[in-house]
Amino acid sequence: MRFSVLSLIGHDPHPLTGELPSPADRFEEVIATAAVAEELGFDSYSVGERHAGAFLSSSPSVVLGAIAARTSTIRLLTGVTVVAILDPVRVAEDFATLDQISRGRIELVVGKGAEAGHFDLFGLDEERQWDLQKEKYELLRRLWTEEGVDWAGEFRPPLKNVTTVPRPYDGLPRLWHGSATSLNSPELAAKHGDPLFTANAIQPREAYAKLIAHYRERFEAYGHDPADARVAAGSGGLLIADSSQAAAERYKELYEARVRQSFKPHLAGKAGYNTPFRTIEDAIAGGPQLIGSPQQIIDKILGWHTVYRHDLQSITVDGFGLSRPEQLETLQRFAEEIAPVVRREAPSTLWQ
Repeated sequence: MRFSVLSLIGHDPHPLTGELPSPADRFEEVIATAAVAEELGFDSYSVGERHAGAFLSSSPSVVLGAIAARTSTIRLLTGVTVVAILDPVRVAEDFATLDQISRGRIELVVGKGAEAGHFDLFGLDEERQWDLQKEKYELLRRLWTEEGVDWAGEFRPPLKNVTTVPRPYDGLPRLWHGSATSLNSPELAAKHGDPLFTANAIQPREAYAKLIAHYRERFEAYGHDPADARVAAGSGGLLIADSSQAAAERYKELYEARVRQSFKPHLAGKAGYNTPFRTIEDAIAGGPQLIGSPQQIIDKILGWHTVYRHDLQSITVDGFGLSRPEQLETLQRFAEEIAPVVRREAPSTLWQ
């Protein structure tokens, strides 16, 4: 198993105190945490992209550029690059530049995004979101694998003999497909022989298992070697204590306040937006949140692995309102007490 740390760079008031850091302080926290993650032996650091809601992650390439300057070995991922609303030429240029600066450490996780509001912001029809995603992804792929591209499509002007510069550092960077609720992303990933990154953040395990099973079935149906199918899984946040009881006592008020704060009433009943695990006891017992003792968290990740057979596990430490010292404590405990056991029990050849 490999491990990644993800930040969506959330920027809303603390659910209990109401405190709100400045944007500059929040960015510094994210960049510094990436450097610590490298020191602790995490394999990658991922920055999300949001254009709506209480987030500061509208420009992940800029943030990842700052992280690249402070690190030297950790891989740099997006989570996700919202290709559906972006110009593939700009995406190709920005991330190839970052790939050169970081000397080949960039991998993109592409998707149509988890916030419906960004389609209106960019003047696009949300009803066409999957058509936008497919066309723009396939153009991006061509721009990174071909020179002198001739192309015509529906959602941007045609291209004639276009070679984007710079070129990626060492061939096509790995392109993951982010998947949360729809079979469309697993289908597109399978078609192109790409890896799948399932959100695994809000719904019960069975919902994500369905997406992964579809991906593996279709991956083979498209003629790819099943052994080449790579899967990554997110998680709904990480809170570590010495026991399940200690975790509930320490974090119950914080966890449940954050759940209330993040509830989206206009999306109530729509899969993938509001967690059904509204109490910390429910989250510990069966949710995609990693909450409890180190052994409980090990058992939960390995339980996912039994079903998902995933190579990469993503964690988040800045989603519940933990203080900076608590975030670093959490990262360190995960790196020292959890990661070594899971690596041993669920080995992976990813990034060897």
